[in-house]
Amino acid sequence: MADLRSNFVGIKSPNPFWLASAPPTDKEYNVRRAFDAGWGGVVWKTLGLDPHIVNVNGPRYGVIYGADRRVLGINNIELITDRPLQTNLDEIKLVKRDYPDRAMIVSLMVPCEEVCWTDILKQVEDTGADGVELNFGCPHGMSERGMGAAVGQVPDYIEMVSRWCKAATRMPVIVKLTPNITDIRYPARAALKGGADAVSLINTVSSITSVNLDEMAPEPTIDGKGSHGGYCGPAVKPIALNMVAEIARDAETRGLPISGIGGITTWRDAAEFIALGAGNVQVCTAAMTYGFKIVSEMVSGLSDWMDEKGYGTIDDFKGRAVPNVTDWQYLNLNFVTKARIDQDACIKCGRCYAACEDTSHQAISMSADRTFEVIDAECVACNLCVNVCPVENCITMERLPAGAVDERTGRVVQDDHGDWTSHPNNPGAVAAE
Repeated sequence: MADLRSNFVGIKSPNPFWLASAPPTDKEYNVRRAFDAGWGGVVWKTLGLDPHIVNVNGPRYGVIYGADRRVLGINNIELITDRPLQTNLDEIKLVKRDYPDRAMIVSLMVPCEEVCWTDILKQVEDTGADGVELNFGCPHGMSERGMGAAVGQVPDYIEMVSRWCKAATRMPVIVKLTPNITDIRYPARAALKGGADAVSLINTVSSITSVNLDEMAPEPTIDGKGSHGGYCGPAVKPIALNMVAEIARDAETRGLPISGIGGITTWRDAAEFIALGAGNVQVCTAAMTYGFKIVSEMVSGLSDWMDEKGYGTIDDFKGRAVPNVTDWQYLNLNFVTKARIDQDACIKCGRCYAACEDTSHQAISMSADRTFEVIDAECVACNLCVNVCPVENCITMERLPAGAVDERTGRVVQDDHGDWTSHPNNPGAVAAE
């Protein structure tokens, strides 16, 4: 059986699935239910020092739906906890006492002053918590007060606060990064330079999900007005995967522990984050959509897959995909594929033909009896037809063997990358031409 136990910067948990700092981790009742359901750890909803935090008492979420009202993304306008600090601290202490084998991380956000961080860190440390997560990602409400993303978008601030916190606590310090920035490598480098033990990402994406056309205001609407919020859920997973990979393969941050966040709904999502360098994962939207027991499917699914692949521990496949993430210029132009349609599986819906004929390269023909065939001389292997086909594996991409002639270009397919000095993707070679 695969061993799913996790040791993330010295913080141990029975599995790599943590609940992210969010409404599901706002109080003792929720966290106890989460641990009873099988979650390996939680990041307690962000605490602060301001006793006057007031959340809206109207709708807090805007949602993007897929087919059958499947939740693809949630936009929230909720602030950090509005419960008394001491109440949270007391509850954290009680839960950690009763679940000593689970990871208890506390998310923090206070003004950018050393005394504020020192003050709250001491109070959190007294609870017996395993670590802290510095919330430098929240894009709404708190950022307007000089916290959250307002700090996360300035690498110098990240480095400064990280250094303050490392000097003030025995606990591991995780820095939560905002995706609302041009290049995620710079804040990650700053966190490392400041002494942070790890980074977590991504926090939510600044967004407006929809507009109420009757009230002419963004959703969620509060008394006729709306605000941008933080977007999360399956829709942000591609953004998160890319940013995790950028940090994992950056020469300056390679080896920096990463807690992956962003649209993780299944065991496969988690495995993808780990393959790109994450040491564990944090989940929010999936729990809010399906409840805490979804973790049992994640645990069993990941365990079964690891057994199938022969991976004994998380570390056995952690980062295995990172060497295969490269810049576009290094992609192999001698790799040539063509689309192939399985006529026995085809239901003759014509989606592939319509998509290719109208928006791609007119590489699919349609006969009078609605038989669809690929025209190799026109196929550029974009795989749009594969993506729009409603029948799984009906259309596949077949690699042309070395020595074959690509009918579209007339070039003979090579069996390797060829000579890089004259490779079309080499900027130097292109410039020389």
